[in-house]
Amino acid sequence: MTEHALNSKWYAVSTRHQHEKAAARILEYKEFEVFLPLYKVRRRWVDRVKEISVPLFPGYLFVREGLGTWLEILTTAGVSSIVSCGGQPAAIPFSEIEGVRRIVESTLRVEPHPFLRSGDWVRVKYGPIAGVEGVLLRKKNVARLVLSVEMLGKSAAVEVDATHVERIAGKLPGGMDASYR
Repeated sequence: MTEHALNSKWYAVSTRHQHEKAAARILEYKEFEVFLPLYKVRRRWVDRVKEISVPLFPGYLFVREGLGTWLEILTTAGVSSIVSCGGQPAAIPFSEIEGVRRIVESTLRVEPHPFLRSGDWVRVKYGPIAGVEGVLLRKKNVARLVLSVEMLGKSAAVEVDATHVERIAGKLPGGMDASYR
C-alpha cells in the first residue's frame, strides 16, 4: 500500500434514491476515484428469480479527495450532497473504507446490517479478511463481523468463524478507545 493511499481521504456522497450506480458512473467519467460497495441479492419477479448487485449502503457512495472540486461532485446527476460535519465535508478513515472494500471483494457472504453502538470489538486473525476490525455478534448460531462507517450511521455484516477473531480490549464500536469516555 502506498503512502498516498494511506494518507488520502475518502468522503461519503449522498445520492438520490436508487441513483448510486448512475452517479458513480458519471463521477468516474469525470475522473474521480469512486467506491460503490455492492452485494448480491436474489430478487423475485412474477416470471423469474434473478441475482442482482445492489448498494451495500443505499443512498451513498464514496469519493477519494484530490481529483476534482466539490462543485463538480455536487453538480453530478443523482448526487444530493456531500456528508458534512460543521459545514465541512467529513473525511472517513481509510481503515473503514479498506475494511468495507476487503469484505465486498472477498468470497464471503455480505449483507447490510443495522448500525450498532454496543458489542465486542474484534479483529479477524485468519482468512481473506485477516486484520479487519468490527463488532462481533451472533445471529441464529452464526457469528458475524459487523463493520461500521460511523459518519453514515450504516453498517454491513459478514459471516466469520468465531474462532478466527480476537477481542480487542479497550476499544468501543467505531474504534474509539474506552478510556476516551
